[in-house]
Amino acid sequence: MEKYIGLMSGTSLDGVDAVVVETNGTTINLLGHADFPMEPQLKADLLAVCTGQQTNLKVIGEIDHRLGHLFADAALHLLHSLHIKPEEITAIGSHGQTVFHSPDAQYPFTMQLGDSNIIAAKTGINTIADFRRKDMALGGQGAPLVPAFHHTLFGKPESTHVILNIGGISNISILQKDSPVIGYDTGPGNMLMDAWITEHQQLSYDKDGAWARSGQIIDELLNQLKAHEYFTRPYPKSTGRELFNLDWFAQYIENKHYQTPDVQATLLEFTVTTIADQVIRFHTGDDAKLLVCGGGAHNHYLMERLQVHLPNWAVTTTNDYNVDSDNMEAMAFAWLAHQRIHDLPSNEPDVTGASRYASLGVIYPAS
Repeated sequence: MEKYIGLMSGTSLDGVDAVVVETNGTTINLLGHADFPMEPQLKADLLAVCTGQQTNLKVIGEIDHRLGHLFADAALHLLHSLHIKPEEITAIGSHGQTVFHSPDAQYPFTMQLGDSNIIAAKTGINTIADFRRKDMALGGQGAPLVPAFHHTLFGKPESTHVILNIGGISNISILQKDSPVIGYDTGPGNMLMDAWITEHQQLSYDKDGAWARSGQIIDELLNQLKAHEYFTRPYPKSTGRELFNLDWFAQYIENKHYQTPDVQATLLEFTVTTIADQVIRFHTGDDAKLLVCGGGAHNHYLMERLQVHLPNWAVTTTNDYNVDSDNMEAMAFAWLAHQRIHDLPSNEPDVTGASRYASLGVIYPAS
């Protein structure tokens, strides 16, 4: 068994999730974790880039540099807190910060920032990053990558298990005994809800979904949002902040006089129903389970609404299966680093649409 660090900063831009795991590729043990904050100015600068505001190469380069130090500091902070020496770690798997993901364009590309040379040099640990572009070079979406890890963790259960990650974007992995692994982004997760409450209440998120619970769902608005073509597009598919953001949302509420809590309730229902509409397609038997991870697992109202829309499913969190729901994705990138170090496959072609299995990621040596 070897030790790896996983670093994850997702579309919610709420900081870096850092984990240390011990793994041989098939068994994964979480040894410790830490949340490392992102300073507000860096978050604001990232949001400006992610939502399509005018930028330039100097700004992009500087953000890449700043993120490199952020990720390195997160790794060192975690090691210090666990009393683990850098030389005990085989490699770091760094997701980087996605600033644009465009797999369906004429010239497909994805861009993650966070200079891995800085991470490797500052920590003294070999670093693996740039996990998505090899899959895209093979014709895939480059996302989601976590279903391959879910398959490793949970195998092919007797009954249908769907692993649902609700970060800024929501994605699902469908695990069924006699079927290939399926996985894709269902659409928004916390992203629009977080942005709305930040704009109107200066809070970073809606704790327990309390503000959404206080409002009334606006059916007209919900139906307009769900009419977007993404939701009827066949998988493989993936999306991100470059599509679902407040600027995109503004067109639906222009010249309307909706109450702000009602909009929050509608955005939560938008997330819930676009998830449920996909999950329900895979129901088989009487023992179907939906295992939720990511920040959305803490939103009590969201979890209640999922159960309402999926009455024939047991809706729970991955914690009930001894997998930390807050650190699933960071653990996945630690595992991805292990796969790359050992030149083992780490994508699921049936998920991403890639032409073949591949060992993803680029190695940045510390020496």
